[in-house]
Amino acid sequence: MLFNSFEFIFLFLPITLIVFFFIGRKTEQVKQQLPLMWLVLASLFFYGWWKPLNLPLIILSILVNYSLGHLLGNVIDKVIIKKAIVFSGILFNLALICYFKYANFLVRNINQVIDTNFNLPSVVIPLAISFFTFQQIAYLVDAYKGQTREYNILKYMLFVCFFPQLIAGPIVHHKEVLPQFEKASIYKFSQQTLAIGLTVFVAGLFKKVIFADRIAEYSNLAFAAASQGIDLTFSESWVGALGYSLQLYFDFSGYSDMAVGAAYMFGIKLPLNFNSPYKAISIIDFWRRWHITLSHFLRDYLYIPLGGSRKGQLRRYSNLVITMLLGGLWHGAGWTFIFWGGLHGTYLVINHLYRSVRKSLGHNLKDDSWLLRTIGWLTTFIAVVISWVFFRANNFATATSMLQSMFGFNGIQLPVFLEPYLGFLRNLGINFLGFTVNVGISQKYATFGIAILLLIAWFTPNTQQWMGKYNPTLTEPIEQYQFPWEQKFWRSLMWRPNKIWTIIIAGLTSLSLLCFSRVSEFLYFQF
Repeated sequence: MLFNSFEFIFLFLPITLIVFFFIGRKTEQVKQQLPLMWLVLASLFFYGWWKPLNLPLIILSILVNYSLGHLLGNVIDKVIIKKAIVFSGILFNLALICYFKYANFLVRNINQVIDTNFNLPSVVIPLAISFFTFQQIAYLVDAYKGQTREYNILKYMLFVCFFPQLIAGPIVHHKEVLPQFEKASIYKFSQQTLAIGLTVFVAGLFKKVIFADRIAEYSNLAFAAASQGIDLTFSESWVGALGYSLQLYFDFSGYSDMAVGAAYMFGIKLPLNFNSPYKAISIIDFWRRWHITLSHFLRDYLYIPLGGSRKGQLRRYSNLVITMLLGGLWHGAGWTFIFWGGLHGTYLVINHLYRSVRKSLGHNLKDDSWLLRTIGWLTTFIAVVISWVFFRANNFATATSMLQSMFGFNGIQLPVFLEPYLGFLRNLGINFLGFTVNVGISQKYATFGIAILLLIAWFTPNTQQWMGKYNPTLTEPIEQYQFPWEQKFWRSLMWRPNKIWTIIIAGLTSLSLLCFSRVSEFLYFQF
């Protein structure tokens, strides 16, 4: 069931909310078990909507991990036995994800390397397996360390399968979510809580339906043409790369908002998972803003156990690259994903080297001039856009073809409507046949659409910043304003529970619903 579907918005979500709060009125008598049970059942129904056959897998995963976590946290004291249990649990989780997500990829590559013809039955990747597997690995490791003792299987099931965060994150930590279900206040209906959650949900819906899905039309045309061997022009390739960068940005931002908003309607705060990453002034800063909970998981449960930065610079950089390579593999069973992860690992190493050199020269990195920050921002954005080409392309041939056009190997061709203004550039070998009928991109709509979305991503506050003191996440978003007037201007436009914002949200909702004729999945559902 998609968040951006009629059945979710008009049936599943309102029914789940109404029944939850109706049962919650009797919370003291039932000791909070019935409303939690209802949420578990609703979440399992939500998960099984696409394919009911996936339900036994997630239930098996929950039962095994809960049992092992209970042994680690409440029963076993001997370290050697605890190590064996946590190792077995991690092996079980990795075996699940390796079989369903990577088995065909491994067999296919083995066949190519040693010239064999092994075959596996076609394996359909169960929805959200990457997310609920990583979440439970973190739980087992924390139980081994004595950081959690959870006796209630109902709350554990809800921690794993709570529907707002189940399919594409955020990857929640037990200590962030489980204590919230202990609060009696979440079982009592609140108009303000509903209004805040609904506002954030609608903001995400608007980003997905109006921004992401519309710009996707142009990026899809460009990448489809490149995959068919058509040489793109300079303008077409940049429209494809920038279009996909913006599609992914607003698709993931929209999903993150809808997940946060849906959870907050139940009084539950999820961690911030998306924090204006295209405003980042370095790759390090980018990964503090993009898929924040995945970055934290990779840092806490992979990078630090590998040694982190504690064993010298060389080991630190190799750990970074290994972590990002595995982060790329987490996103998909393909060499382009692995290369994308390795590319970001290389970016991070270069960024850390740059910072080390500047620190050795006595520079205060927190006191950079606006020029240095702007150069850092522009360099970071271009590097990220280049990496997204590999992330989106089906193979290296498509990615290489796109990048050759982007770097001008096929010449530089700008949109024809710019010729009256930039015609003097012909003297530099630049022409104005930037869009061809072979690809079919509408040059004015694509160019102006990308320009508008870039301005929104770069210069406007994100949803959590718009909400101000009503921020519905566990984390405060980063506020970065260059000038005092800028801060004052945007803060004057923050969301407030009043009639004006009610009309605005109603308008955004109506506009979004009118575009439901072409409902599409969120991009991160495939990961």
